[in-house]
Amino acid sequence: MREKILDLLSGKKIDSQPAFSGLIHVTAEGLQSEGLIFHEVHRNAQKLAKAAASTFKLSGFPSAVLPLDLYVEAEALGAELNFREDRDFEFPQVKHAGLFGSAKELVERLRKSSQLEDIRSLGRIEKVCEAIKLLKKDIGNDAVIGGMIPGPYTLLLLVVDVKNMFIEMKKEPQAVTDALVLLSSFLADVGTAYREAGADFITIHDMGGSPAFIGPGKYEQFVLPAEKLLIEKLPEPNVLSVCGNVTGSLNLLAQTGAGAISLDQTVDLAAARLALRDTLLFGNLDPVETLFRGDDAEIRESIVRAKDAGVDAVWPGCDLVIRTPIQNIKYMVE
Repeated sequence: MREKILDLLSGKKIDSQPAFSGLIHVTAEGLQSEGLIFHEVHRNAQKLAKAAASTFKLSGFPSAVLPLDLYVEAEALGAELNFREDRDFEFPQVKHAGLFGSAKELVERLRKSSQLEDIRSLGRIEKVCEAIKLLKKDIGNDAVIGGMIPGPYTLLLLVVDVKNMFIEMKKEPQAVTDALVLLSSFLADVGTAYREAGADFITIHDMGGSPAFIGPGKYEQFVLPAEKLLIEKLPEPNVLSVCGNVTGSLNLLAQTGAGAISLDQTVDLAAARLALRDTLLFGNLDPVETLFRGDDAEIRESIVRAKDAGVDAVWPGCDLVIRTPIQNIKYMVE
């Protein structure tokens, strides 16, 4: 299955529609099977690799993804994280929003800084690269390894005062555009580092930059050019993951240049297939109602529906709920 998925990602025709994911799909059962505590894994390469491999080892689901949170790049830029030591199976969060007071401030600081010249030295980036190498050595002959980065607009939301940024989008749009260009180049460097460490493909998880959330007009003005730049700079293959009901904006997504686009359960897949004729289409099982709460019959029905709509691969619509039963993931494999 690994070879089939790699063929698919490279643009070759394959004889089936595989189920895998480029989004976070670690589970509580998997962590427990390896004796891991979730809040500890993010800062330890060995534990991170073991956690990422655990879903494949328990279910045969032929993929693993690192990192296991969306905040590595925000932390690398200076954001302080809460790793949720007081909670079981909770993802990290940015402690204080608004590391930079505005997009303009971010641009000024980054242009003056020489930090981004050696991105591996920033935050946990080198640890993630080391974990990818370990993961590749462990299960890389049998499963595809994905590296995950946020989209440029999603990263901007994590490090800039959002209220001020929204004002800038109206009054100083060039400052926001400049910030997104800088972040796109930074993210491309991170994605390249993950690929060099052994990731087979990169997923751009642009949750905050979806046209479903920001609106088609602002998406076209701000996000689309930044995503295009990022995709141009990233080594192939890559997948753009977009959240929300983007059925009305599929024509814009088709312009990103992404090799594949992953859509969630709110999207009309038949319409997406028509709009994305030249792009691989991945999706779109509901990670909550179907994969977390659903049963065998519901999961199989969702898989059939996605395949009948013409997806090239069956993916969860977003990151898995960490308490998703391993048995439900096995149903996807079967």
